[in-house]
Amino acid sequence: MVRFNGVNHLAMATGDMDKTIRFWRDLLGMRLVAGLGQPGYRHYFFQISETDLIAFFEWPGVKPVAKKEHGRPVSGPYIFDHVSFGVETEDDLWTLKDKLEAAGFHVSDVIDHGFIHSIYAYDPNGIPIEFSHNVEGVDVRGKPQMRDKAPSKVTLEGAEPQSGIWPKVTTPTPQSERVVYPGAGSELFHGKKSI
Repeated sequence: MVRFNGVNHLAMATGDMDKTIRFWRDLLGMRLVAGLGQPGYRHYFFQISETDLIAFFEWPGVKPVAKKEHGRPVSGPYIFDHVSFGVETEDDLWTLKDKLEAAGFHVSDVIDHGFIHSIYAYDPNGIPIEFSHNVEGVDVRGKPQMRDKAPSKVTLEGAEPQSGIWPKVTTPTPQSERVVYPGAGSELFHGKKSI
């Protein structure tokens, strides 16, 4: 089975990379670790943790999204509600709350969700963000807990991946056909031109 090691990166969009850098790097303290670009296009990566990044495409004409309360239901096409970043300590939540408020950003009260405590805010692009600290003594990763009062049959199958649901791979890609093509940025790191 494939073993995932985190979120390699979340890809967001901005119309103002400099304002985005000021928020994510300078206010939140996430290192700016990679930058790809050419006229009319930039793609920058900020380090969340040892394995996780958040990235932004800068596209001319992108405007901040209208603010929507985190988790508030909507209808129609929609693909993203918010992203939550874990912090090491409860004090980290309060430090972030104070920093964001001092910088003029609205931040929610600290909310107790039973297994995490969280604060909610928005970045300069209107992206809804949450910062969460795991409640001491409650480990939903080690001991999953389903507290839904009306779970579906699929949910009741449990936390572990179920086998036999999807077709098995019958013709894996042979080693001789595993080709990696150069894309945006490869020329900056390896000197390879993208196709």
